[in-house]
Amino acid sequence: MPRTHNPGGEPPTASRFEDFAELARRRASGEFVMLPRHLPPEDRRLYVRQTLREDHAQRIHQRPEGAATKFEKLAGSVYSYFRGTCLLFYRDMAGEDAWMPTVLTLGDVHPENFGVMPSVDNTPIFGVNDFDEAYFAPFTWDLKRGAVGFMIAAREQGVKRKHLRKIAKRLVQGYLEGLRSFARDDSEMHYQLRIDNSPKLIRKLLQRAQRDREPWLQKYLGEKRDRFVADEKLVPLPSRVDEFQDIIDEYAEKNDLAELPARAGNLKVKDVAERKGSGTASLGLARYWVLLEGLSEDGTDDVILELKRARRSALAGLAPPSQKQMDGEADRVVNAQAVHLVGGDPFYGKAEIGGESFLVRERSPYKEEIDIDDLSKKKWKRYARICGTSLAQAHALADGDTGVMEGNAEKRILEAIGEDALLIEDILRFAEETVERIYRDHRAFCEDWSLGALQFVDKIYE
Repeated sequence: MPRTHNPGGEPPTASRFEDFAELARRRASGEFVMLPRHLPPEDRRLYVRQTLREDHAQRIHQRPEGAATKFEKLAGSVYSYFRGTCLLFYRDMAGEDAWMPTVLTLGDVHPENFGVMPSVDNTPIFGVNDFDEAYFAPFTWDLKRGAVGFMIAAREQGVKRKHLRKIAKRLVQGYLEGLRSFARDDSEMHYQLRIDNSPKLIRKLLQRAQRDREPWLQKYLGEKRDRFVADEKLVPLPSRVDEFQDIIDEYAEKNDLAELPARAGNLKVKDVAERKGSGTASLGLARYWVLLEGLSEDGTDDVILELKRARRSALAGLAPPSQKQMDGEADRVVNAQAVHLVGGDPFYGKAEIGGESFLVRERSPYKEEIDIDDLSKKKWKRYARICGTSLAQAHALADGDTGVMEGNAEKRILEAIGEDALLIEDILRFAEETVERIYRDHRAFCEDWSLGALQFVDKIYE
């Protein structure tokens, strides 16, 4: 078994990255191979444990309290478990659908990876909003992940099983409708969901996101509006202001920030804090908030940037081989955001802290996401359809129009699909089978977690 060598003479940590990359290559070439999803129950239980240890090895070593917080969250619900175990999901798909058109996928499609965010002109827009797992893969990978995500999320909210299939079907139908619309007129290049053109469900979300910056900032800043207020999620680091000023200066120099808004001022760092307990898949990774002085200098229009540790995509080494190569981890995510969104966050970029790669984005009062607890069966279907169209736009943008790949992505996908009914049925059958497997995996994970199985990593003893 391949290994990652540890300092200090400790036994090396087990890694199966290359083994699975070879498995994906063999399957993509047409070989019949044994996938983890074919394992019998007891072997599957051990495989899940080993994969989670491998995937979280660095967090368990360096930030054990963060890893424990994440595992506790995953044990709390199947939906959280699904969101936080991308590597398990994609190892079950190694090399799949190699004959289908490749696009720049999002990699982690589920109901809460669509939402409201600030646009380049500082107005709220709705669309895909998470690019951490973005990777070149068959377009079907996003549809399969999305169908499973919508089914599990709705099931966890009490939606009966007979309706889950209909919700996932709406996601795929919305995707196909979007592809056909964009194929007719290339409108994906300028289309945005804003308050003036959104369906009622999304319009309400956008209206709710229109908060004033000053009261929003007051939640995080002290009376003088010059520093972060400590709480269970924010740990101020005033001694590191000078260090982060250098980091932000380098970020401004190395990123293409030609459209950086005037409200960014001179990018003067006023305060720094560590952000704890955010995210699901990224929970336990280092994350910082940086307070920048706004134009008014009185703290009413300051800007908060979030710096989040970048990591390798869960799809790396598992997607069928592609002629397109991905850049370094932060570069990969920054490039995906630039491709998948029309006029997105102008602060989106990369930074380096202590030799490690971080993503930079604005924390905005406009950030808002759907409350899945409040969705009725009808609203679930409407929302799934809207998200399907947003996903179609992201895929349509990843072609010759933006210089990512040659040709027209939407036309290539539509040609490969053939009959809509066949694609829809294939995606739904995959999703139904996968959902049941994830529920079984979650039960095994919870048992292992209660027994302390994820407090350490697998090492190779000789």
